[in-house]
Amino acid sequence: MLKMNKNIIKITAVLGFASVLLTSCSKENPPLVYFPDMYFPVAYDPLMKAEDAYSKHENEIPLFAANAGATGLSPVDGTVSQNKDGVIDEEGNPKNVDEYNAGYDKSKTLTASPLNPKNLEKDLERGKILFDHTCAACHGTGGDGQGPIVQSGAYSGVPNYKDREITVGSVHYVLSHGRNAMGSYAGQLNPGDRWRVAMYVMNAFKVGAVPAAAPATDAAPKADDKPATEENNTNTKK
Repeated sequence: MLKMNKNIIKITAVLGFASVLLTSCSKENPPLVYFPDMYFPVAYDPLMKAEDAYSKHENEIPLFAANAGATGLSPVDGTVSQNKDGVIDEEGNPKNVDEYNAGYDKSKTLTASPLNPKNLEKDLERGKILFDHTCAACHGTGGDGQGPIVQSGAYSGVPNYKDREITVGSVHYVLSHGRNAMGSYAGQLNPGDRWRVAMYVMNAFKVGAVPAAAPATDAAPKADDKPATEENNTNTKK
Protein backbone atom coordinates (compact mmCIF):
# COMPACT_ATOMS: atom_id res chain seq x y z
CA MET A 1 0.00 0.00 0.00
CA LEU A 2 2.83 2.36 0.94
CA LYS A 3 4.60 1.58 -2.33
CA MET A 4 1.44 2.37 -4.29
CA ASN A 5 1.07 5.71 -2.53
CA LYS A 6 4.67 6.59 -3.46
CA ASN A 7 3.98 5.75 -7.10
CA ILE A 8 0.85 7.91 -7.08
CA ILE A 9 2.83 10.79 -5.63
CA LYS A 10 5.54 10.41 -8.30
CA ILE A 11 2.97 10.25 -11.11
CA THR A 12 1.14 13.28 -9.73
CA ALA A 13 4.41 15.23 -9.48
CA VAL A 14 5.40 14.38 -13.07
CA LEU A 15 1.97 15.33 -14.42
CA GLY A 16 2.01 18.57 -12.46
CA PHE A 17 5.47 19.50 -13.71
CA ALA A 18 4.46 18.68 -17.29
CA SER A 19 1.35 20.83 -17.02
CA VAL A 20 3.44 23.75 -15.76
CA LEU A 21 5.82 23.41 -18.71
CA LEU A 22 2.98 23.18 -21.22
CA THR A 23 1.25 26.17 -19.70
CA SER A 24 4.40 28.30 -19.64
CA CYS A 25 5.12 27.51 -23.30
CA SER A 26 1.63 28.45 -24.44
CA LYS A 27 1.44 31.27 -26.98
CA GLU A 28 -1.42 32.76 -25.02
CA ASN A 29 0.76 33.08 -21.94
CA PRO A 30 4.37 33.58 -23.08
CA PRO A 31 7.17 33.34 -20.51
CA LEU A 32 8.87 36.42 -19.16
CA VAL A 33 11.97 37.29 -21.20
CA TYR A 34 14.58 39.39 -19.45
CA PHE A 35 16.72 40.02 -22.55
CA PRO A 36 14.42 40.10 -25.58
CA ASP A 37 17.20 41.31 -27.90
CA MET A 38 19.05 38.05 -27.22
CA TYR A 39 15.99 35.80 -27.08
CA PHE A 40 14.44 37.26 -30.25
CA PRO A 41 17.49 38.48 -32.20
CA VAL A 42 16.95 40.81 -35.16
CA ALA A 43 20.10 41.72 -37.07
CA TYR A 44 20.57 45.23 -38.43
CA ASP A 45 23.31 46.69 -40.56
CA PRO A 46 25.36 49.38 -38.80
CA LEU A 47 23.84 52.87 -38.92
CA MET A 48 20.73 51.70 -40.79
CA LYS A 49 17.34 53.11 -39.84
CA ALA A 50 15.31 50.74 -37.67
CA GLU A 51 11.51 50.92 -37.71
CA ASP A 52 11.13 48.47 -34.83
CA ALA A 53 13.49 48.09 -31.92
CA TYR A 54 13.64 44.30 -31.98
CA SER A 55 10.31 42.63 -32.73
CA LYS A 56 6.67 42.91 -31.79
CA HIS A 57 6.46 41.19 -28.43
CA GLU A 58 4.55 42.08 -25.29
CA ASN A 59 7.73 42.95 -23.44
CA GLU A 60 9.20 45.02 -26.27
CA ILE A 61 11.84 47.51 -25.18
CA PRO A 62 12.65 50.95 -26.63
CA LEU A 63 15.04 51.45 -29.52
CA PHE A 64 18.57 51.05 -28.22
CA ALA A 65 20.05 53.94 -30.23
CA ALA A 66 17.98 57.13 -30.14
CA ASN A 67 19.80 58.70 -33.07
CA ALA A 68 16.90 59.40 -35.42
CA GLY A 69 16.16 55.68 -35.41
CA ALA A 70 19.70 54.57 -36.30
CA THR A 71 20.94 51.33 -34.83
CA GLY A 72 24.46 52.67 -34.41
CA LEU A 73 26.09 56.00 -33.64
CA SER A 74 28.70 58.08 -35.44
CA PRO A 75 32.27 58.01 -34.13
CA VAL A 76 32.83 60.02 -30.97
CA ASP A 77 34.74 63.28 -31.42
CA GLY A 78 38.45 62.63 -31.05
CA THR A 79 38.28 59.00 -32.14
CA VAL A 80 39.53 57.62 -35.44
CA SER A 81 36.86 57.35 -38.11
CA GLN A 82 36.94 54.26 -40.31
CA ASN A 83 36.32 56.23 -43.51
CA LYS A 84 36.60 59.94 -42.80
CA ASP A 85 37.53 60.60 -46.44
CA GLY A 86 34.17 59.33 -47.63
CA VAL A 87 35.90 57.29 -50.35
CA ILE A 88 34.09 54.07 -51.22
CA ASP A 89 35.51 51.35 -53.44
CA GLU A 90 32.63 50.73 -55.82
CA GLU A 91 34.22 47.77 -57.51
CA GLY A 92 33.93 44.49 -55.66
CA ASN A 93 36.63 41.89 -55.27
CA PRO A 94 37.31 40.15 -58.59
CA LYS A 95 36.00 36.59 -58.62
CA ASN A 96 38.34 35.23 -61.27
CA VAL A 97 41.37 36.10 -63.37
CA ASP A 98 39.30 37.63 -66.17
CA GLU A 99 37.51 39.98 -63.78
CA TYR A 100 40.83 40.92 -62.17
CA ASN A 101 42.49 41.71 -65.49
CA ALA A 102 39.48 43.71 -66.67
CA GLY A 103 39.51 45.71 -63.45
CA TYR A 104 43.26 46.30 -63.69
CA ASP A 105 43.01 47.51 -67.29
CA LYS A 106 40.19 49.85 -66.29
CA SER A 107 42.17 51.18 -63.33
CA LYS A 108 45.03 52.22 -65.62
CA THR A 109 42.73 54.80 -67.20
CA LEU A 110 42.42 56.60 -63.84
CA THR A 111 44.96 59.39 -63.65
CA ALA A 112 43.61 61.27 -60.62
CA SER A 113 42.53 60.24 -57.15
CA PRO A 114 39.09 61.07 -55.72
CA LEU A 115 40.64 62.90 -52.77
CA ASN A 116 40.26 66.65 -52.38
CA PRO A 117 43.02 68.33 -54.43
CA LYS A 118 43.21 71.12 -51.86
CA ASN A 119 44.81 68.64 -49.46
CA LEU A 120 47.40 67.43 -51.98
CA GLU A 121 50.44 68.46 -49.95
CA LYS A 122 49.17 66.80 -46.76
CA ASP A 123 48.04 63.71 -48.67
CA LEU A 124 51.50 63.30 -50.20
CA GLU A 125 53.14 63.69 -46.79
CA ARG A 126 50.93 61.02 -45.29
CA GLY A 127 51.39 58.86 -48.37
CA LYS A 128 55.16 58.93 -47.87
CA ILE A 129 54.82 57.93 -44.21
CA LEU A 130 52.51 55.05 -45.08
CA PHE A 131 54.73 53.93 -47.95
CA ASP A 132 57.85 53.91 -45.78
CA HIS A 133 56.05 51.93 -43.06
CA THR A 134 54.11 49.52 -45.26
CA CYS A 135 55.75 49.20 -48.66
CA ALA A 136 59.42 50.14 -48.40
CA ALA A 137 60.43 46.80 -46.87
CA CYS A 138 60.10 45.29 -50.36
CA HIS A 139 59.90 48.24 -52.75
CA GLY A 140 62.64 50.28 -51.07
CA THR A 141 62.42 53.88 -49.96
CA GLY A 142 63.56 54.86 -53.47
CA GLY A 143 60.93 52.75 -55.20
CA ASP A 144 63.64 50.73 -56.94
CA GLY A 145 62.47 47.34 -55.64
CA GLN A 146 65.54 46.96 -53.44
CA GLY A 147 64.07 47.02 -49.97
CA PRO A 148 65.79 45.26 -47.04
CA ILE A 149 63.75 42.08 -47.53
CA VAL A 150 64.85 41.87 -51.17
CA GLN A 151 68.46 42.66 -50.32
CA SER A 152 68.48 39.90 -47.72
CA GLY A 153 67.68 37.39 -50.46
CA ALA A 154 64.42 36.30 -48.81
CA TYR A 155 62.31 37.76 -51.59
CA SER A 156 62.92 38.73 -55.21
CA GLY A 157 61.16 39.97 -58.32
CA VAL A 158 60.05 43.34 -56.97
CA PRO A 159 60.01 45.76 -59.93
CA ASN A 160 61.40 49.27 -60.14
CA TYR A 161 58.54 51.76 -60.40
CA LYS A 162 60.44 53.74 -63.02
CA ASP A 163 60.32 50.74 -65.35
CA ARG A 164 56.58 50.15 -64.95
CA GLU A 165 53.71 51.60 -66.97
CA ILE A 166 51.44 52.54 -64.09
CA THR A 167 48.92 55.18 -63.13
CA VAL A 168 47.62 56.32 -59.78
CA GLY A 169 44.55 54.20 -60.44
CA SER A 170 46.49 51.02 -61.18
CA VAL A 171 48.67 51.46 -58.08
CA HIS A 172 45.54 51.83 -55.98
CA TYR A 173 44.04 48.75 -57.65
CA VAL A 174 47.09 46.64 -56.85
CA LEU A 175 47.09 47.90 -53.26
CA SER A 176 43.43 46.89 -53.02
CA HIS A 177 43.55 43.51 -54.78
CA GLY A 178 47.21 42.53 -55.02
CA ARG A 179 49.12 41.46 -58.12
CA ASN A 180 51.36 38.50 -58.87
CA ALA A 181 53.24 37.65 -55.66
CA MET A 182 52.01 40.78 -53.86
CA GLY A 183 48.90 40.36 -51.75
CA SER A 184 46.12 42.84 -51.05
CA TYR A 185 46.74 45.61 -48.52
CA ALA A 186 43.07 46.49 -48.15
CA GLY A 187 43.20 45.09 -44.63
CA GLN A 188 46.10 47.33 -43.65
CA LEU A 189 45.14 50.57 -45.43
CA ASN A 190 41.70 52.14 -45.74
CA PRO A 191 40.54 53.38 -49.19
CA GLY A 192 41.69 56.97 -48.62
CA ASP A 193 45.14 55.94 -47.45
CA ARG A 194 45.55 53.55 -50.38
CA TRP A 195 44.95 56.51 -52.67
CA ARG A 196 47.51 58.55 -50.71
CA VAL A 197 50.15 55.85 -51.11
CA ALA A 198 49.35 55.60 -54.82
CA MET A 199 49.64 59.38 -55.18
CA TYR A 200 52.99 59.35 -53.38
CA VAL A 201 54.31 56.55 -55.60
CA MET A 202 53.40 58.46 -58.74
CA ASN A 203 54.71 61.77 -57.41
CA ALA A 204 57.98 60.41 -56.03
CA PHE A 205 58.92 57.74 -58.57
CA LYS A 206 57.08 58.78 -61.74
CA VAL A 207 58.02 62.44 -61.93
CA GLY A 208 55.26 64.67 -63.27
CA ALA A 209 52.52 62.08 -62.88
CA VAL A 210 50.95 63.95 -59.96
CA PRO A 211 51.07 67.75 -59.89
CA ALA A 212 53.01 69.16 -56.98
CA ALA A 213 51.20 71.30 -54.45
CA ALA A 214 51.05 74.90 -55.60
CA PRO A 215 53.29 77.10 -53.43
CA ALA A 216 51.80 80.12 -51.71
CA THR A 217 52.44 83.23 -53.82
CA ASP A 218 51.33 86.84 -53.85
CA ALA A 219 48.33 87.86 -55.87
CA ALA A 220 48.97 87.30 -59.57
CA PRO A 221 48.98 90.39 -61.82
CA LYS A 222 45.83 91.12 -63.75
CA ALA A 223 45.60 90.00 -67.34
CA ASP A 224 45.57 93.58 -68.66
CA ASP A 225 48.63 94.59 -66.63
CA LYS A 226 51.67 94.82 -68.90
CA PRO A 227 55.23 94.66 -67.62
CA ALA A 228 57.28 97.81 -67.99
CA THR A 229 59.49 97.77 -71.09
CA GLU A 230 61.80 100.25 -72.71
CA GLU A 231 59.24 100.83 -75.49
CA ASN A 232 56.47 101.52 -72.98
CA ASN A 233 58.69 103.90 -71.08
CA THR A 234 59.54 105.74 -74.31
CA ASN A 235 55.87 106.05 -75.24
CA THR A 236 55.10 107.31 -71.77
CA LYS A 237 57.74 110.03 -72.06
CA LYS A 238 56.29 111.13 -75.37
